Amino acid sequence: MTKKLNPRVVAVQPESDYTLRLTFTTGEVRIFDMTPYLAIGIFQALRDPRVFNSVRPFLGSVQWPNEADLCPDTLYERSKPVSSASRRRLQVVETPATYTAKRKKNR
Repeated sequence: MTKKLNPRVVAVQPESDYTLRLTFTTGEVRIFDMTPYLAIGIFQALRDPRVFNSVRPFLGSVQWPNEADLCPDTLYERSKPVSSASRRRLQVVETPATYTAKRKKNR
């Protein structure tokens, strides 16, 4: 019997309280709190709001320009559902291919 995979991230919106508003492949919108991670290793750079706000969806997860990322299962399992009353439509500002091309160019 195969284990069913959790949904993957298709859109991310950073919030001012160091949470991420995530939209998953199922259409679910969930909130992930990054504050417990901000004192750990590579995630310390995310304390800078400019760095935190540079998050992008990447291969079903999220990633920052410093290559900090999180497991997609962690994002889903440790996030909280957003009530339908507080959902808002997210707009994708660039495709993963565009984001990857920009990262390669800036290296």
